[in-house]
Amino acid sequence: MTIGFFIALLGLGAFVGFAAGLLGIGGGMMLVPFLNYMLPRIGIPQDLAVHAAIATAMGTIVFTSLSSMRAHQKHRAIHWDVVKLMVPGVILGGFVAGGTIFAMISNELLAIIFVSFVYISAFRMLHKSKPDAAPVLPPKWVTAAFGFVVGVISGLLGAGGGFLSVPYLVRARLHMAQAVATSAALGFFIALSNSLGYVWSGYETTKNIPGMLGYNYWPALITLTVMSVLTAPFGAAAAHRLPVNHLKRIFAGLLFILGTQMIYETFFVRG
Repeated sequence: MTIGFFIALLGLGAFVGFAAGLLGIGGGMMLVPFLNYMLPRIGIPQDLAVHAAIATAMGTIVFTSLSSMRAHQKHRAIHWDVVKLMVPGVILGGFVAGGTIFAMISNELLAIIFVSFVYISAFRMLHKSKPDAAPVLPPKWVTAAFGFVVGVISGLLGAGGGFLSVPYLVRARLHMAQAVATSAALGFFIALSNSLGYVWSGYETTKNIPGMLGYNYWPALITLTVMSVLTAPFGAAAAHRLPVNHLKRIFAGLLFILGTQMIYETFFVRG
């Protein structure tokens, strides 16, 4: 890893950590397009770039979610009964996605799946509405099965799953603060199971590539994690002083740009 690349990672980690703290968005949506652009320029094979970008982004969530979970636990906002109900499915879904499906999907299809969800997230950021509460709580088996769905989809996107679990938990009559806190706790198990799956499914493919552990590029993972953990509290503090609704529109526009750039990079520059 060159000095220039290291400095770029420091800046990227600082930016993503601040944005996550400011807007409550997951870092994966921001990290993956940047890493998809950067990694091939330091020797990561182009046909593995999307896989490495998603896996590395997910690896950072293992550590950042611990910090988030600790903060929410101080406020006793985590609904542990729901976590216990969803975790088995989340872990199983993570292993299925990270350990099997992830390696079977082509670089191009993975890029399409990821960018589709980036666009959806950007639209939701522009037109955010509070979901209506369900008239009754879902049966426990539905919530447990939904954990599996969250684990699988998150594993294909390098995301912590909050974009799926928070709306579901709000509809299940959890207060918003509890839904966000519970989702943060689930994010750790999602990230850990998928990251182990990425190591398992990518080990043979990447074992001769310097810096790669499975599909994870660990020098970037460590650098990004340290910087994002350091800057996230500043973003959270700034959220009380800055016009967050206006900033969300700016970040939604940035997501559209990053998603489009990722498609261009994958299909036209490397094609």
